[in-house]
Amino acid sequence: MREIVLDTETTGFRQNDGDRIVEIGCVELVNHVATGNSYKQYINPERPMPEGAFKVHGLSSEFLAEFPVIAKIMDQFVAFIGEETPLIIHNAEFDIGFLNAELKLLDKPTIPMSRSIDTVRMARDKFPGAPASLDALCRRFSIDNTDRTLHGALLDAQLLSEVYLELIGGRQPDFEMVSEKNSGESHVSTPEYRKPRVFRPSNAENDAHAEFLKKIIDPKWTN
Repeated sequence: MREIVLDTETTGFRQNDGDRIVEIGCVELVNHVATGNSYKQYINPERPMPEGAFKVHGLSSEFLAEFPVIAKIMDQFVAFIGEETPLIIHNAEFDIGFLNAELKLLDKPTIPMSRSIDTVRMARDKFPGAPASLDALCRRFSIDNTDRTLHGALLDAQLLSEVYLELIGGRQPDFEMVSEKNSGESHVSTPEYRKPRVFRPSNAENDAHAEFLKKIIDPKWTN
């Protein structure tokens, strides 16, 4: 089973007010294992970078001006994520909303929300009342996020892939059980046999039995 862990960085929080995507990062999982196949793309948003957004991800307008606009890379991105592959996203409504806004501008089919698996919802269902941010979940699961001084789409997708695997039961569910069954070692137990015990009556027991038989009148076994 193929899954894509996805994250975006943007110029702000409101795609309807003209905010745009400036970075996309994806990590491929197959059967819940990272394959090493990933997708990363910086994007020229064709608009100034607000100071608040710059403080979050550190991507300046000058830096992004060197990269292609989203129309140039959208087909490549869509091909990477496929048409039906589940998308693992932290706060899926935000990222899917931005991606669909860009797809609509390009007159391309949008991504249905049904494709997304929202790790924020997963975390809140599993740990009610606990913080559900990516940093908080990294701390909970002892995932090293010391490199995350700023938000970055690919780095966040990589961290999220580890968080997601923990949320579904650990990086290697049932590992101990499987390793015991398939370790390749044979464990053959040799039964310990004991010599048969002999139960012979003593002379006193034989005499007592004979006296008992004398008291039986007309025993059946003599008929």
